[in-house]
Amino acid sequence: MFSKILIANRGEIACRVAATAKRLGVSTVAVYSDADREAKHVAVCDEAIYLGGSAPKDSYLKGDAIIAIAKQTGAQAIHPGYGFLSENADFAQACQDAGLVFIGPSADAIRAMGGKSESKRLMESAGVPLIPGYHGDNQDAQFLQQQADSIGYPVLIKASAGGGGKGMRIVEKSSDFIDLLDSCRREAITSFGNDQVLVEKYALKPRHIEIQVFGDTHGNYVHLFERDCSVQRRHQKVLEEAPAPGVDTAMREAMGTAAIEAARAVDYVGAGTVEFIVEQREDSMNFYFMEMNTRLQVEHPVSEAITGVDLVEWQLLVAAGQPLPKSQDDLAINGHAIEARICAENPDNNFLPATGTLFTYQKPEHSTFNITDVRIDDGVREGDVISPFYDSMIAKLIVHAPTREQALARLDRALAQTRIVGLPNNVAFLRYILNTDSFSKANLDTALIEREQDKLFDQHPLGLSTLVVTAIAQQLASEATTQGSDPFSKPTGFRAYSDYTRSFSLVYDEQAYSARISNWHNASGADSKKGGDNLSSFTLVIGQEIANTQDDSNINVAAQTETVYEGQISYDSSDAHNHTLWLEGARISAQSWVNNETVYVFTDSGRDEITLIDIMAHVGEDTAAVGSLKSPMPGQVVAFKVAVGDTVKKGEPLAVIEAMKIEHTITAPTDGVVAELLFAAGDLVADGDELLRIDSESA
Repeated sequence: MFSKILIANRGEIACRVAATAKRLGVSTVAVYSDADREAKHVAVCDEAIYLGGSAPKDSYLKGDAIIAIAKQTGAQAIHPGYGFLSENADFAQACQDAGLVFIGPSADAIRAMGGKSESKRLMESAGVPLIPGYHGDNQDAQFLQQQADSIGYPVLIKASAGGGGKGMRIVEKSSDFIDLLDSCRREAITSFGNDQVLVEKYALKPRHIEIQVFGDTHGNYVHLFERDCSVQRRHQKVLEEAPAPGVDTAMREAMGTAAIEAARAVDYVGAGTVEFIVEQREDSMNFYFMEMNTRLQVEHPVSEAITGVDLVEWQLLVAAGQPLPKSQDDLAINGHAIEARICAENPDNNFLPATGTLFTYQKPEHSTFNITDVRIDDGVREGDVISPFYDSMIAKLIVHAPTREQALARLDRALAQTRIVGLPNNVAFLRYILNTDSFSKANLDTALIEREQDKLFDQHPLGLSTLVVTAIAQQLASEATTQGSDPFSKPTGFRAYSDYTRSFSLVYDEQAYSARISNWHNASGADSKKGGDNLSSFTLVIGQEIANTQDDSNINVAAQTETVYEGQISYDSSDAHNHTLWLEGARISAQSWVNNETVYVFTDSGRDEITLIDIMAHVGEDTAAVGSLKSPMPGQVVAFKVAVGDTVKKGEPLAVIEAMKIEHTITAPTDGVVAELLFAAGDLVADGDELLRIDSESA
């Protein structure tokens, strides 16, 4: 076994490799960029060496610098993790030439399987089923469009060197082909340095099922069964599970055998994944080779959970020249496992990646990088910053149970106990998916999210009254910590001879509300069944602005509709974050955090947010300039689609921004004329930077 390895990666996977290495007594060397100077993976490794700038090309893609650091620190091997240089054949060869072990397959195997076109030709010669498509070297745009026309739409354009869902576009009709091809190529060259593509028939109702394979230097091969990765957005996986629902023993054996033969064809060594597209018909499922990922996969923990195997340990053993610890007959499926990818993104805004600080990051009881019922693998800590330079994944939540139904329930409960505040994230969205009929009943395919969109997007699981009362409780509990001991300074508004009324201004789901509480008193001792010494009660009135009308003086007046909550609304706050509410006959346990006036509310039923406006903090503020268009995220301007003086229509593409290796098109919010471009292609922009101005009056 090695005594020291260098981990040529960052974040969760670097921490994952370091955890197993530590258990095996292997020392680890981390490398880091400017953005990662204080990162978790730097702290958990035995040594850490500065690599370069924040952009991947200036740090984690600098193979020569990484090899030099490995030699400088006395590392014997390099673990590439996933992403970055993990499937770079030249880097694997450079490691070998430098006398270092690349913990992965040979450079020849990576080349053979890394190019989608070449790998498909190889599989075709080996008799592995392929989906119809063009995988050749002719990259002329018109020729590729002709191939797509002959295949029949819809087709899928895929970057030949791609992976991780990047560099892929679905084309529904011929007239869209060229524009989507250009977009695919731009993303491919940015992510992989290679803009060659292939074109395939897009299978209807497809499932994405993959086989985990392993080979050693002694000619031994095994597969560790299958994973279903069909639930995807933007061609990137959201939930993965093992084993795949609905796959019987015969199909499992057939796919496993095909995967091993694919690995054997290139003398594969180490961990790899053979991915198949499975076409679902009424009475059968047919699988077709899609690609082979010549590395460890993000979703490998579900395979670990059902087999009891530490795949990173196997990687180290095999790379050190040892044989596989188990044969195929030694491996069996135990129970069911599901992984949820927790990402910094906004599902309700086309999964726009998000950046910011993990102001609050609380997790359920769990293990870390270890096979148990609830496991969380992450590379971040509370207070860390999610930057725009790398992938948006925050953590992986993995559960294991005897059955799929029990695993679903366990995952839902663990997600309900996960608290993230400070940036948009998909925790609530993941719970919505689990509770759809399609997922709960295993009616799986890659269009599940689109099919169930009415139940997945713009959901508000908590009632307005729950949010309002929690926001008020949060505010009053926060005030209580800064008040004196005399009754006149208490936030309860003590009055000797009259009731107290207090008003609050709130915004929920882009709608303004007012809330008024009155008859406020401390109920301690009067109703001991409802709570402790902190119990307070009040009458609540919530008003909603519904229209603008004019009074007799022709002055605009905001008309209100009001909801009066009869009886006493009660709450008991043990601190500013933990509240017990009694509302409309129900007892509700809630937690809340405030960030920039937004109150984030969590209950077992779900999460939501409401803004409690501090009126005094906004006195004198100006509104945003009309006609401006701001970047919704930090990123780089890829291109402007318009020039100054152009007339544009609402919804027309204006600019393309690239963030976290994904392109996003910015569209016109209104009709108008482009008055000014404030950046140029290639410029870096921050979240909220004004990109251009539109003069609507000149339209």
